[in-house]
Amino acid sequence: MDTTDKQILKILRQNSRLTNKQIGEIVHMTGQAVGNRIVNLLEKGIIQRFSIKLNYSHTQFIRVFMDSNKYQKFEHFVNSYEEVASIYKVSGQACYMILAHFTESDLSAFIEKISRWARYSVETVIANKTETDANE
Repeated sequence: MDTTDKQILKILRQNSRLTNKQIGEIVHMTGQAVGNRIVNLLEKGIIQRFSIKLNYSHTQFIRVFMDSNKYQKFEHFVNSYEEVASIYKVSGQACYMILAHFTESDLSAFIEKISRWARYSVETVIANKTETDANE
């Protein structure tokens, strides 16, 4: 991956709706050349998918410390919630790290249910500094 590929990825992260021609104008290439580079990045697995980013009013990072070995049941339960964006099995102190977007009342209900399986800690996002800094 060269500097141009990195530029294309940065542009796509900011706005994946741009056409290859529009991206090409920014990186000084033809739209076809940009398209070929994007296909190459897809084939190499560097780009996994194109998606949108939603603006959530609430975001939590939930660290889970399992009290039992019922991992599959726990994972199935957590994945049944549409508010859960990601669940990662991690090494270190915690067993799982959950990225979620629960309202305050829904978070309380979720936490009460996961306490059957595990201890937890919840970190609630108060400001996304990456987006704030990028928009200044």
